[in-house]
Amino acid sequence: MDRRAAAIAQLEARLDYRFRDRGLLERALTHVSVGSGARNVEHNERLEFLGDRVLGLLAAEALAAHHPDWREGDLSRRHAMLVSGRTCALVARDLGLAEALRLAGSTTKQGGRDNDRILGDAMEALMAALYLDGGLAVARRVFTSAWSAILAAAVADEGKEPKTALQEWAMARGLPLPTYRVISRSGPDHAPTFIVEVSVEGHPAQRAAGFSLRDAEKGAARAFLDQTCRT
Repeated sequence: MDRRAAAIAQLEARLDYRFRDRGLLERALTHVSVGSGARNVEHNERLEFLGDRVLGLLAAEALAAHHPDWREGDLSRRHAMLVSGRTCALVARDLGLAEALRLAGSTTKQGGRDNDRILGDAMEALMAALYLDGGLAVARRVFTSAWSAILAAAVADEGKEPKTALQEWAMARGLPLPTYRVISRSGPDHAPTFIVEVSVEGHPAQRAAGFSLRDAEKGAARAFLDQTCRT
């Protein structure tokens, strides 16, 4: 098995889904640079268009279900974060999509596998492919899993500052203060993205992503409060 075939297999394992239509998956992973725009090369631009709409629906659905009391403005602001190109690129990196991409050699040499635009577009195309191959339920399941940390960050600014709330929760129970650990830092230096994990003694750790270290820490604290303190 060559490196790209292995990367595709790993991607499907992370998605927990194996495509029935292998051509559809290949098209979702093929950048327009392949074949220099030749008509006989099927690339992912049209799937990207559909995937943007699928992702928009799933993000709206998740936010509306998570907080039915929010106003439209609150929902719209967080929705924009969930479906942004940078967020899609972050999810793509977490899934290992970059290694599975089919790019022109020149595009690869120019850093295409770490380009937010290319990765974000490919992630949208992949969501469309999941929808077409497995239906909305499959796309929803992948979104729920792959965007879980991002969703936690998107709701992190609700109510009391979450890091303060978590610290107070731990102190009230005589526990050591929460500890935060950077799991990963990705993206270009001028626009990095972070995944942070927070842990409190005796409780499962929680993670969240953010476009700054502070936002990721807030998202992780909110995820901890939502998953641990309110169950």
